[in-house]
Amino acid sequence: MSDHGIRDERVLERDDLHVLLELVVPADSDFFDGHFPQYKLLPAVGQFQIITRLARKYFGTEASVLRIRRIKFSSPILPDTKIRLAMTLNGRKDSVTYTVSDAADAGRSYSTGSFAVRLP
Repeated sequence: MSDHGIRDERVLERDDLHVLLELVVPADSDFFDGHFPQYKLLPAVGQFQIITRLARKYFGTEASVLRIRRIKFSSPILPDTKIRLAMTLNGRKDSVTYTVSDAADAGRSYSTGSFAVRLP
């Protein structure tokens, strides 16, 4: 599976049920190709793909998402934006909640949500 140019995330905090990551969505990511050429922004499907890929990496969830419980996109993510992704695997281990915010401005939220997962 492609990483879409998004690699080398930095782990700020981590335990069995929580991870806080910092990463950059580079301007050369193929997520930006053809998506609003005059005003490039990370599409919602791109944000969700990053989140689910990293949930698999850090929590061992399966590749498919069973159900999106809620999702809200608050602000566009532009090329070369450094973001923070906080994810929590709930206690029953059947869902992940997340927040994507700006690394430089913690008050700026890009998206929040929750989705049902399955562990292998």
